[in-house]
Amino acid sequence: MILSALLTSVGINLGLCLLFITLYSVLRRQPINERLYAPRLLAERKLKQTSGFNFERLLPSVGWVKRAWQLSEQDLLDNSGLDGVVFIRIFTFSLKIFSIASVIGIAVLLPVNFLGNQLEIDFSDLPNKSLDSFSISNVNNGSNRLWVHFCASYLFTVAVCYLLYYEYKYFSLKRVDCFYASQPQPHHFTILVRGVPVLAEQSLDESVDNFFREFHPSTYISHTIVRRSSKLQQLTNDAEKLYRTVAQMKSQEHTSQGSRYCGCLGLFRNKEQQLSKLEKRLEVVEDNRRIEQSSSVGKEVPAAFVYFKSRYGAAIALHIQQGIDPTQWVTEQAPEPHDVYWPFFSSSYIKRWICKLWVFFASAMLTVLFFLPVLVVQSLTHLEQLETYFPFLKSILALAFVSQVITGYLPSLILQLFLSFIPPIMKMLSSIQGYISMSEILKSACSKMLWFTIWNVFFANVLSGSALYGFKLFLEPKLVPMLLAQGVPAQVKWAVNRVWSRTTPQEFWVCVSGRGSRGSFPGLLKGLWWCVGSEIWYGGMVVEESLATFFISYVVTTGWTNLSSELVQLFALVCSFLKRIFLGEESDDLVVPSIPYEKEVPRILSFVLLGITYFLLAPLILPFILVYFCMGYLIFRNQLLTVYAPKYGSGGKYWTIVHNSTIFSLVIMQIIAIGIFGLKDLPLASTLSTPLPVLTLLFNEYCRQRFLPIFTAYPTECLVTKDRKEQDNPRMAEFLDKLVDAYQDPATKPKYTGRDDDTQTSPLLCSS
Repeated sequence: MILSALLTSVGINLGLCLLFITLYSVLRRQPINERLYAPRLLAERKLKQTSGFNFERLLPSVGWVKRAWQLSEQDLLDNSGLDGVVFIRIFTFSLKIFSIASVIGIAVLLPVNFLGNQLEIDFSDLPNKSLDSFSISNVNNGSNRLWVHFCASYLFTVAVCYLLYYEYKYFSLKRVDCFYASQPQPHHFTILVRGVPVLAEQSLDESVDNFFREFHPSTYISHTIVRRSSKLQQLTNDAEKLYRTVAQMKSQEHTSQGSRYCGCLGLFRNKEQQLSKLEKRLEVVEDNRRIEQSSSVGKEVPAAFVYFKSRYGAAIALHIQQGIDPTQWVTEQAPEPHDVYWPFFSSSYIKRWICKLWVFFASAMLTVLFFLPVLVVQSLTHLEQLETYFPFLKSILALAFVSQVITGYLPSLILQLFLSFIPPIMKMLSSIQGYISMSEILKSACSKMLWFTIWNVFFANVLSGSALYGFKLFLEPKLVPMLLAQGVPAQVKWAVNRVWSRTTPQEFWVCVSGRGSRGSFPGLLKGLWWCVGSEIWYGGMVVEESLATFFISYVVTTGWTNLSSELVQLFALVCSFLKRIFLGEESDDLVVPSIPYEKEVPRILSFVLLGITYFLLAPLILPFILVYFCMGYLIFRNQLLTVYAPKYGSGGKYWTIVHNSTIFSLVIMQIIAIGIFGLKDLPLASTLSTPLPVLTLLFNEYCRQRFLPIFTAYPTECLVTKDRKEQDNPRMAEFLDKLVDAYQDPATKPKYTGRDDDTQTSPLLCSS
């Protein structure tokens, strides 16, 4: 990508960012948009109601920036839980590491790269030239200036590892503090037991009760057998949706004297006929639901929630194998009652195991098949390929602005559109993997989405020009650093040729290095050869295009524009507008969304990967990434304050994903450094860089042993201390009495519908 195309992409996305932020600053102040831009404040009754016309509401305001900036971490913890704190601290952590990287990269590495003369740059036509002069490619081979990059790699590694250690320690202590400060929670006293053996002379209820009374007599309280209720849940959801629709239509009928017709301009349906039809359908669904609810009493599943008198007693039962057969009496930590994912309890141990294998295979296939859209995206960066496959576009591509938009803006936009379909698929795959809580499903989807993004956004783009030709190199692991060192700075193609065995290695090296006349390969930076049977094969890379500029465009398109569109909620805004036009009014139900961690966390960590990887190679990308994290810090603090409310919590476990991803990014950077120093004819620096990935992995293992157990389970010290602290609490007896009713399938509880107005569901346990 040339400089003018990059500037075109930056200009378009910067204009979109300013437009979206300005629109948000105006639209959020309009009373009609309060349900869209401040649903959480409305639900918590913290929003001041305004009426009448006010000209000031039509002027942009940046007051939301001040409020987002002043939000303290304790307020964030109270409002969004520990997961919200982890999410925001991803931005602060990234700002710290990329501030250090920008100082080193822009102040030191960038001038060193620019002062090299490995590449011939014609500055008389700079807008039409590549930006490789600012990358490590411009440093002369064998130059002592490469030692600056060597020192920078060590310094940056130390800084990142120190910040990782600090954050991991902070969150491990924060989890303990939140545990001590919490009120008694049902999931701390409960475990889930699956694989309950079915005995002919005993029912499931009797088997569970006899087992735990015999082996846990001092701590066992009671249990609840899980029942199969997927059909009942579907009928319940249908009844609730129909009831809300009927109630809304009746309220509109009583409060307005409008047309007898509903729909766009009142042309589509008669209101009375539609209401009568919905009421009849609701009665049918209610009858079916009652029949299914009465018959589901006997549909027991060999699983049960088991309750204990203390947290320590529940932990002992959780972490010790209960039966001789490890596939029976399988224990898991119970999630929070509202977090339970009920549909998968009917699955046996074998079925869950098969589902896990199937999900792994499906995720891998989806990741591999997505390589095709990536190839399409990469083809847009090469106008000559488009002209070859689509000759009728030559006249259009000849226009300078069109070519700059196609090469600078469209590839990143199209890639982002393809990626938007993946999170729901990953969430669906995780839901059939056997997890018992929605928080675990979302965390699993987050991990799948992260590695999907890393492969298809980073590696697939890096290797799209080479992997199809040079797959044989992966048979030699020692060639991977050179492959990445060639592929990450620039997109490359592999030329693979065979030379017969009568060519000696000395003659072959003379040929491939261009010093001989026989079988020379012009245009190759470096040749690699290996033996296959009695033949000698040769592989070499031909540099085509710098990928750093593509990823800069990707940062401003996917990063900047997506963040600003997060503010304006463009899709939800259009849907709300269409509902008001075609349906007359929006639904009376206020829906407060939860932040989609499975979508946002992988996207953020993909930018961390790009920034760390290109720190040494093309430091020009660092300011763009720094701007992204500054924007994200303010925008998501505002969204957590006004829009998103926590629905499920993992207790800060997302930080383990952040830590592992950052370590992975750091190791990739170090492997590339080893290869790039080798390609730049500085073998000593390449050799001295070899300990870096080893030391980084040792550091990761230390952190895993030191902090990960806190994120897996609370230690005995915390459990016993907390139990003793609440031993004399008079409210504990009431809590334990209500505990036995905490884990009931919501589908089996009475719901309020059109004919059951007095059976509205209330919270199971009071939370304080």
